[in-house]
Amino acid sequence: MLQLRVAKPLFIELPDCEPIPILYEDRAVLAIDKPPGWMLVPEGWQKTSRNLQAAVISSITAGDFWARSRGLKFLRYVHRLDANTSGVLLFSKSQGAVSVISELFEDRKMEKTYLAVVAGEPQEEEWLCQFKVGSDPRQAGRMRIDLRGGTSAETQFKVLDRQGGRALIEAKPLTGRTHQIRVHLAGCGLPIVGDELYGRRERELGLGLRAVRLVFVNPFTKRRVDIRAPEEQFLREFGFQRKTKVVSKPETPPKPQ
Repeated sequence: MLQLRVAKPLFIELPDCEPIPILYEDRAVLAIDKPPGWMLVPEGWQKTSRNLQAAVISSITAGDFWARSRGLKFLRYVHRLDANTSGVLLFSKSQGAVSVISELFEDRKMEKTYLAVVAGEPQEEEWLCQFKVGSDPRQAGRMRIDLRGGTSAETQFKVLDRQGGRALIEAKPLTGRTHQIRVHLAGCGLPIVGDELYGRRERELGLGLRAVRLVFVNPFTKRRVDIRAPEEQFLREFGFQRKTKVVSKPETPPKPQ
């Protein structure tokens, strides 16, 4: 008797949320296009109803089709995006792979690219920011530039476009400090649009920060992985378009296993 194979959905369905696109998948990892508003905190953290890890695990446990069609029993994020930051977010499909993939971030073997929309006019077209970053003792959860007691942090910036007192910037963090891009840009006098913690809130817009690319060599398959998140809607919302092509055509990713 013939058995029909049902195609795996290319998105995750969670309650009270538009379907979340799956950008990439292989046997070890799965990457999604994280929407803004979801927090990345431990599964048992009860201070928010927008706990992405808890929602994903609940969906897997319930046997929702996107997970059941993949035989998923486990999915765990291996790096963080701020709650209001959208874009590429990587998950591990097994507990054993969590530490292996996490080490790539710790060892600077992950190439991360973001788009940021800032208020102000950068004086340079490209620069490397090396301001040390530390906790702000005046406000819990907030970071600050701390040149004496802070932790080393490096971010490469490149201006892609300028429009009406704002700039579109490509940001490549070389380290992974909390709020690093936001703090560095604010420290350069260029707060991200919509960043109420380090700049000012914009009523009509969300946070002007999106993770658009993640490149690494999968330690299990030894294959180069190049994951992209769509940019067009983000740019359109903030009134920009790309004038400089900064990345090459990605390799064809392996088919989901």
